[in-house]
Amino acid sequence: MLMQAYNLMAHAFLLFLLFSYIISTHIHACKQTERSSLLSFASTLSSSPLNWTSIDCCHWKGITCDQDGWVTHLLLPSKGLKGGISPSALANLTHLTHLNLSHNSLYGSLETQFFLSLNQLEILDLSYNRLSGELPLSLPSSSIRTVDLSSNHFFGAIPSSFFQQASNLTSFNVNNNTFKGYVPSSICLHYSPSLRLLDFSSNLFNGHLAPGLGKCSELKVFRASHNNLSGLLPEDIYNATKLEEIALPFNSLHGAISDKIVNLTNLAILDLSFNNFVGELPLNLGKLSKLKFVTLDFNNLAGALPPSLMNCTNLVELRLGSNNLEGDISMLDFSRLSQLTKLDLRANNFTGTIPVSLYSCRSLKAIRLAKNHLEGQIQAEILSLKSLSFLSLGGNRFTNLTWAVKILMSFKSLHTLSLAGSYEGEVMPSDDDMVDFDGFQNLRLLNLAGSNLNGQIPLWLSKLKNLELLELGFNQITGPIPSWLGTLPRLFYINLSNNRISGEFPKTLCRLPRLLYGPNIASQADQYEFELPIYGRSSSIIATQTFPTHILDFFAATILLSKNNIVGDIPTEIGQLQLLQELDLDSNNFSGIIPDQISNLKNLEVLNLSMNLLSGIIPSSLASLNFLKEFNVSYNNLEGSIPTGTQLQSFEASAFEGNPKLCGAPLLNKCEPNKGIDANNKNNKDVHNGLHQLPWFYIFAAFGFIVGFWGVCGSLVINKTWRYAYFRFIDNL
Repeated sequence: MLMQAYNLMAHAFLLFLLFSYIISTHIHACKQTERSSLLSFASTLSSSPLNWTSIDCCHWKGITCDQDGWVTHLLLPSKGLKGGISPSALANLTHLTHLNLSHNSLYGSLETQFFLSLNQLEILDLSYNRLSGELPLSLPSSSIRTVDLSSNHFFGAIPSSFFQQASNLTSFNVNNNTFKGYVPSSICLHYSPSLRLLDFSSNLFNGHLAPGLGKCSELKVFRASHNNLSGLLPEDIYNATKLEEIALPFNSLHGAISDKIVNLTNLAILDLSFNNFVGELPLNLGKLSKLKFVTLDFNNLAGALPPSLMNCTNLVELRLGSNNLEGDISMLDFSRLSQLTKLDLRANNFTGTIPVSLYSCRSLKAIRLAKNHLEGQIQAEILSLKSLSFLSLGGNRFTNLTWAVKILMSFKSLHTLSLAGSYEGEVMPSDDDMVDFDGFQNLRLLNLAGSNLNGQIPLWLSKLKNLELLELGFNQITGPIPSWLGTLPRLFYINLSNNRISGEFPKTLCRLPRLLYGPNIASQADQYEFELPIYGRSSSIIATQTFPTHILDFFAATILLSKNNIVGDIPTEIGQLQLLQELDLDSNNFSGIIPDQISNLKNLEVLNLSMNLLSGIIPSSLASLNFLKEFNVSYNNLEGSIPTGTQLQSFEASAFEGNPKLCGAPLLNKCEPNKGIDANNKNNKDVHNGLHQLPWFYIFAAFGFIVGFWGVCGSLVINKTWRYAYFRFIDNL
């Protein structure tokens, strides 16, 4: 009896489970119309990895249904979807609340019909696709909270009616499109007072920022960088007291930074760089105690740093470079900024010495004080900054370079060191004890340019096995190029130009491991990333781009030996450096022929052999250098015709002038019939040997011409080159 009762109960329980499953399955089974719409959407994709095959679409990947079987979530981010989006198919999903198709390769436009039918939509994320066209007249529903259309190809103005149904909108992001017209900053005034994030960055918006942002009482993030905005910041922005981030760099905004900014007590990020702001920094800026990142470089700010700034104890980055700020910074007390990791005050008018209090900021990784009027010596206390990896102090008036280098050698973390133009007329550090000291073991970039340093290239450099860039240009260095320079395993950039270096081009330099045939430089080792951006040759007048931080994004594989006293042939072994991109040997005393092996340098973009004593023909094989952007062989003793039918004819005649026996386009003097052709077909070696039979007065005449030219024009060339190098090697760090 008991057994029968037990069996009955067991059967009843099983029937209950089966009935529950049937009900559950019935409740969650998707509607046929919904299934058809989704399949229609999938059919428009040229590459559809969705694998939607089962009967019940509620169990498909990326699909969520409610209890009645209506599709509420379509979430397919980063699924490799390619093809045209089908608004008509998605428009039938009338119960959709969440739509995320971001990070795919979808194209097409957003039709009005698509928006009007999705009147329950709350989250819309179509970012990082290839969608285009203008926006519909309005958003689809009053329920919508988040709209992300960033990184697409949308264009046109944002319609004034677009937000009329968006009373609950909290986040709107159209970053990285091509929208134009005015930034709809009045959105807070009329439609969406609950907004927390507005991002209009990297578009073509212009004109003034209209008032209205102050009505967004919940606004935390406002971004509109990389546009064409002008005028003043609207005063009511300082009423949005919950703001945590204001990012408006790369515009043309002007005026002073209002004292009312201290109302924004929650502000953590303030980026107004690359604008035209003027005046002094607000005296009470230190009241913004939550500030972490302050980026105001490349403006016209003036006056001294307010002492209250040192009360911003949460500061992580402080960047005020390229302004007109002044004052004795050694009087400021940085000791309370224990969180500070990056300090950039480059290109201002600061005076005094490096603040001793700065050495209390033990989190510092990057210091850039270049191009100011600082004096004194580097103190040993700087070694307390154990994490320091980027130090740029060039363009100041420091003294005792040898002492400074000996101190800095002890840094184990230092990757970038620039002291260019700061130790005028001193001696290149080369004490014997520096060779024995195992320092600078992680140094990647060393810049000692532009100080007229005396002496020879020091031996201690041979121990820097991680060195990638060596900048010693614009000094008074004498002696030969040491053979060990070609053994440094990571070195790919050498600048020894504008010195008094003598001797020959060492053949060991043609075996630089990083430039030999093989994988490109970027793949040979990890890319070191600068802690602060590198601005380039003319950054003070160009504010339309972001700037590279990776070492290989800015510096090409380069050997610069111009304006020295180097003699002898250009070694044929130069052809081994197949990854070399720039070779500049101008204004030396190189003789002999142009090696045919230079044509092996298939990556070469710059080749300058001008103002030497080179003879013979221009090898026709140079025509194979397809990447040449700059080429100059002027003022040598070259002869024959310029190789025809190549890109060499695309360079101006000035690249070939000063070679009386050279003929053919782009020069005006035409080659005599057959003579030029015969010359071009000669073997380079024969031409070189044949020079010994030429009357010597031709050679002396050519040499006299070069000397005369240099005497008349030398100062002009030097000044022009100095300005070029100043932007290139000193201003950029």
